[in-house]
Amino acid sequence: MIEPDLRVRAVVPASLKVTYEALTDPVALRVWLAEHAEVDLPGKYEFWGRFTPDGAEPHQRVLHVDDRSIRFAWTVEGVETTSQFELDEDEDGTLVTLSQTDLPSFEDVLADKAGARGTLSTFWSLAIVNLADYLAGRELTPKCDFTSNELRTAVVIDATPDEVFDSMTRPEHFHRWFGAKVDIEPWVGGRFAMGGFEMDPGGTKFVEFEPGRKATMRYADGVTDSWELEGSEGKTRLTLVTSGFDPDNPPYAGFIGWLSGLAELRRYHELPQWRSIWRQIEVAGIPEGMFTVDQ
Repeated sequence: MIEPDLRVRAVVPASLKVTYEALTDPVALRVWLAEHAEVDLPGKYEFWGRFTPDGAEPHQRVLHVDDRSIRFAWTVEGVETTSQFELDEDEDGTLVTLSQTDLPSFEDVLADKAGARGTLSTFWSLAIVNLADYLAGRELTPKCDFTSNELRTAVVIDATPDEVFDSMTRPEHFHRWFGAKVDIEPWVGGRFAMGGFEMDPGGTKFVEFEPGRKATMRYADGVTDSWELEGSEGKTRLTLVTSGFDPDNPPYAGFIGWLSGLAELRRYHELPQWRSIWRQIEVAGIPEGMFTVDQ
């Protein structure tokens, strides 16, 4: 057993056997997890490359493996952490539990002082939603390139721009697909507060707000997140851009958080009987009530 700083549980649409194969087949790992992967269990489980934090070379070491779990040490910027996948059968497929130790403090992550370890929480969230889409045969959400300081990505969603924009700016929709409590004032100068206004009373505000077309939020530190929407044949191309940051210290953690959210936003609009994949989200230091699991 490990005492994690992060524990998330999600249901993926495949049998336990097929899910385990996706976790241990290096060809599959190169699709949903990392640029490079080599696996030869029980001795080797490695992944690295531009889509992996501190990923210039592999830094993983197998600690335990059986037919339902994989635990490995992962040294990130000189700190040895422990990561673990556990699989259990579920009526909707397979319950995947991901645990991660040795995360930096929540305050350091918010202040962009946590380095590569500060990205592990959102890195794993994006990895798991991409695992779910990989197993479902769906197009994956773009990964974060840790070798670039250009934080821009685009996804196509099978819904109109007005539908997508509403789901991103109406709190009753946002909290369902993103999995977090949020308060939103949908106008220029209006506030956007992850966790609610009592948690963030005024640090983030909309500086652009064009329903169905574009919204830009500026944080207290001057960083901005922009959503640009372009419709065609009933679908929406949604472009996410993060800017205004120190190019030597890109806010990868927050950007990846948006990427993992966009994966669920796509599913929210595209699956006829949508249900969030998430069953539990626990992160040490996160204020109580910020994350919600809406079934």
